[in-house]
Amino acid sequence: MSVAKEEDRAASADEEQLPPAGALSQSAPAAFAFDMGAFSHPGTERNDNEDSCVSHRESDDCGLVAVADGVSSYEGGEVASQRATEVLVRSFNEQGPGVATMKRLVRAVQQANIEIYDTAVVVPQLRRMCTTLTALVVDRGEAVAAHVGDSRLYLIREGQILQLTKDHTLAAERASLGLISKERLRNHPDRCVLTRSVGRELIVGVDRITRELVQDDVLIVCSDGLYNSLDEAEFPRIVETLDASTGCRALIDAANSIGAFDNVTAAMVRITRSLAKLEPVGGLGSRLRRWFR
Repeated sequence: MSVAKEEDRAASADEEQLPPAGALSQSAPAAFAFDMGAFSHPGTERNDNEDSCVSHRESDDCGLVAVADGVSSYEGGEVASQRATEVLVRSFNEQGPGVATMKRLVRAVQQANIEIYDTAVVVPQLRRMCTTLTALVVDRGEAVAAHVGDSRLYLIREGQILQLTKDHTLAAERASLGLISKERLRNHPDRCVLTRSVGRELIVGVDRITRELVQDDVLIVCSDGLYNSLDEAEFPRIVETLDASTGCRALIDAANSIGAFDNVTAAMVRITRSLAKLEPVGGLGSRLRRWFR
């Protein structure tokens, strides 16, 4: 992928709705549990892997996964992505659970940005290195995410998939403004031209996402090598009955079986037990109101 200078644009995007976790039944206390994993592969056409991923469990109630995709058009993409995930986990741990989860996560992303930027300033061979970074924390039934670039975070609920992040690319911005169609977006020449990345400038804008989770929810963080090779509509079917580590490998194997021309990386979290559950739906009208509110 390549990088373009970030510009402020007022963009409106259609947002789909999955069945909400809105009306929750919370009777007797029960354990919250989740399964997590991450895996990366060079793909079928490349020898080097400039992606990096991490899966870090802080406690029974809290875990962190992240995917970083180093920008391959400049030297140091592999260095940038590896540094991003390392600094992310280190900074997250150093702050400790006494800090609010979103604040911890965004601070960790900003610290990764600063350290990559500082290295690029003093090492001439790495002077333009940068990376995407999408980080997800699952903390006591809530998903908290920080996002920069065009790696993605998906939520799978009741067999349906929703992209929770927005791509920071020129093509995605033009699509949000109605200048190009969503159908053309997939193969648009600017789909990999980043408008925002970690390490390119001293301060980076970080998108913040939160979602309440219910039992059997699945969250997937992946690099563009996965969703550009494998249709995201296939993700729910592939991971339906699999644990997180096996699900990551199954997604990557599916992409490689088609032909993955880029590095392919996935991290996955499956909620195996939760206090929050979707209430039974009373009828068609109730279902429609819940889905489209």
